[in-house]
Amino acid sequence: MAQQAALGPFIDAPGDALVAEEALWPASPVATVGEGSAAPVMRLFQHHVYEYGRGVRALFLMTLCRAELPLVLARLGRHGIDHFVQEVSPVKVNLFFGRPAFVAVARAVVTRPLNTLTAEEDFMLGTLLGYDKEQQCRRYLSRSGRGQPEEVALAAE
Repeated sequence: MAQQAALGPFIDAPGDALVAEEALWPASPVATVGEGSAAPVMRLFQHHVYEYGRGVRALFLMTLCRAELPLVLARLGRHGIDHFVQEVSPVKVNLFFGRPAFVAVARAVVTRPLNTLTAEEDFMLGTLLGYDKEQQCRRYLSRSGRGQPEEVALAAE
């Protein structure tokens, strides 16, 4: 219960057993009834909300089936978390959510499919999403043609 109180606004009303259960870490391996096939997605989503509430990361990306989207959007609304949805296909979407400034930048950068972003846009988005900075640098060098990643020694080498 102390863990729930520490999360403050990131825990829904006590009647929302899925949110209360999944906000605790480590998560229980038992899937909740009523969510059906969306249970794994909701577990991941609740873990992201937990990380968001703790300040671990500021921007998140989830690729979802359209059927899963309404449930996740409802939770984001209840938590007051900024987000935007990018259409991927008739059945899939990318959902970006997190701190408002991060979401605003992602919204400005992601104006087309992710695989068509420039090397600079890809680097910026990967960094905002909290991906490994060294890996992002190597990816940028490779995609931009400004150097080969193997030319840059790893920090551990």
